[in-house]
Amino acid sequence: MTISTRLTELLKIQHPIMSAPMAAVADAKLAVAVTKAGGFGILGGGYGDEAWLKRELEAAGDAHIGVGFITWSMAKTPRLLDLALERKPAAIMLSFGDVAPHAGKIKKAGALLICQVQTVKHAKAALANGADILIAQGAEAGGHGDARGTFALVPAVVDAARGMPVAAAGGVADGRGLAAALMLGADGVLVGTRFYATLEAAIHQGAKERVVATSGDETIRAIMFDIVRRNVWPAPYGIRTLRNAFFEKWRGREAELMQHQAAEAARYEKARDEGDFDTAAVIAGECVDMITDIPPAAEVVNRIATEASALISGSNRFRVA
Repeated sequence: MTISTRLTELLKIQHPIMSAPMAAVADAKLAVAVTKAGGFGILGGGYGDEAWLKRELEAAGDAHIGVGFITWSMAKTPRLLDLALERKPAAIMLSFGDVAPHAGKIKKAGALLICQVQTVKHAKAALANGADILIAQGAEAGGHGDARGTFALVPAVVDAARGMPVAAAGGVADGRGLAAALMLGADGVLVGTRFYATLEAAIHQGAKERVVATSGDETIRAIMFDIVRRNVWPAPYGIRTLRNAFFEKWRGREAELMQHQAAEAARYEKARDEGDFDTAAVIAGECVDMITDIPPAAEVVNRIATEASALISGSNRFRVA
C-alpha cells in the first residue's frame, strides 16, 4: 500500500517521509539513501561550512534531494544559498529565522521552498513569503526548537495553511508517528533522530549507540552545549540533547561556563573528535524510546511506510458502532 498525499505529489516521491537536514550529520550519503528508498533526503547545510557544502553537493550529484539551512546563520553568508541553488536542488529548507530576504531567490531558481515553523505565527509568515511546504516542528524534536508540542501544533498549522502541504516533525520515529500525523491533517513527516541512528548518518558510532540505549526521559533542553560550542542561538530557541556528565556538571552554572568558555570549548572539541559523549552532546529527541537498532536508512523509510500503511488500512484495535 502506498500513501499518496499532497506532499508526495509535490515532491514527486513515493513515501511522505523526509529526512531532517541535521547539521553535518545529514550528508550526501544519508540524503541520497533516503531518496533512493522513496522518501525525500535533505542535506544538512547547518551553520554554513562552505567546503562541506561543496563536497556534499558534488557527492550527491543529480539526486532528487533538498538542502537545508539554519536561516539566521546562512543569512550571514548568503553565497551559501547561491552555491546550493546552482546545483538545482528539488527544494531548499529554511529553519529558524526570517525567510523573506531569501524566498524570492529560491523561487526564481525553481526550487520548492520548505519552511520549518514552531508557531502558527511563524507559519503565517512563511506562507506570506511563498512557502510551498510547511514543517510544523514540535518541542519533542532533537536539536533546536521552541515550546509547542507536536500533537497540538500540527493541526493548528494545518488549519492556518489552508490546503498547503504540512509535515509534522518532533517525536516521529516509526509508522505510528506517520499515521498519527496524517490523522492530525498533515501530509507527511520530517524525521531526524531516527535517521541519526542509521548506518549512513555522518556521526560517531558511539553517539548512535547512546540513542539506542537511552530513554526520552533522558533528553533535556539546555543552553550549556551552545555556550561551549561558542554558538549561542537567538531567543526563543533551545537545544534538546541527551543528558550526560557535562550537562550535570554545568547545570545551573551557565554564567560560570561563559567565564571559562575558551578552555571548556577546547576540551569539548577534543571530546567530540574522540567520540567522548560524556562530554560532547548527542543531539536527539524524545522519540529515542522507539529506536532500538542502527539499520540502513532505506530500511527506516520502508519500516515507517509499511507500518503506517497497515495502521491506516485496517487496525483491529478499534470498533466503530
